[in-house]
Amino acid sequence: MAGNSIGHTFKLTTFGESHGEAIGGVIDGVPSNFALDLRAVQVELDRRRPGQSDIVTQRKESDTVRFLSGIFEGKTTGAPIGFVIENENQKSKDYSHIENIYRPSHADFTYDKKYGHRDYRGGGRSSARETASRVVAGAIAKQFLNHLGIKVEAFVSQVGPIKLEGDLTNLPLPGRENTVRCPDPLVAEKMIDFIKTVRKAGDTIGGVVFARINGVPLGLGAPVFDKLHADLGKAMLSINAVKGFEYGSGFSGVEMKGSEHNDVIQPDGTTLSNHSGGIQGGISNGAPIYFRVAFKPVATIMQDQSSVNSKMEVVKVKGKGRHDPCVVPRAVPIVEAMASITILDHYLRNKMTQI
Repeated sequence: MAGNSIGHTFKLTTFGESHGEAIGGVIDGVPSNFALDLRAVQVELDRRRPGQSDIVTQRKESDTVRFLSGIFEGKTTGAPIGFVIENENQKSKDYSHIENIYRPSHADFTYDKKYGHRDYRGGGRSSARETASRVVAGAIAKQFLNHLGIKVEAFVSQVGPIKLEGDLTNLPLPGRENTVRCPDPLVAEKMIDFIKTVRKAGDTIGGVVFARINGVPLGLGAPVFDKLHADLGKAMLSINAVKGFEYGSGFSGVEMKGSEHNDVIQPDGTTLSNHSGGIQGGISNGAPIYFRVAFKPVATIMQDQSSVNSKMEVVKVKGKGRHDPCVVPRAVPIVEAMASITILDHYLRNKMTQI
């Protein structure tokens, strides 16, 4: 099975399934002699882990990471960093009813037809549990970026029809996140109530994560197929349940005239506006980078749905087990991780030296 790695210089390869013994990864291209805060890595995992509030899946996993290589006396050695996260709370029997049934809008059908054999327990390799490995690599990348003065942060800007209004590029974030990870406490309460209502009905809902990256130096990215925004888009679209990515003005830019949309360059190299989202010609221009990531409703719902089995016979299927009614609260650290991996990878492509 190909497609398990991301990055060129800073490269992550992940392994493992939702209900296997463990998940994990190998991070290659990590600069040497850098002091890592391993507690900070665990903090990022804790932000993503299941069971942390009453609006996410109640699967109980500690998501404790164990490093196997590449770190000695608290510093990176330059060797590949290997790590594992044990699966502690699998309930595979919750999925026995779909052994030969394809759930609507899941990877069940496509995986089975492509590979001829699939791990149906929790979706196997297609499960969002795999993203915990990304968070480990992203947390390490984020520490390097912080050292360089580059700050990556994200938050929930929309759940269903409930959304934050106004300019989000400079919206201050609270020191402590609420359970839905929306920075406006009043909007957050509406989102939380809405998610609970949807969950009670046995249904799910989608949302949007807004991300911004400050301090990115001018010059990251390259033509033609290694454009920075293209790699950011690929990183985000590789996350489970993502259905859309837009950076800068995005789709709203189609309503503007060129005279309104153009970012006028000043003598000091800055621009009067930032409709480009910090990237022009696929290369960072020094302005803040910002983008939005749209997540679909979780496909597993606690309602009867029509589908087919492996014999292509029409059947009824209903979700069982523990699932998120809305993925965006737990997706925030994943978006930050994938952005951090992408930005550090491009930085190291430009600056192949120790940090």
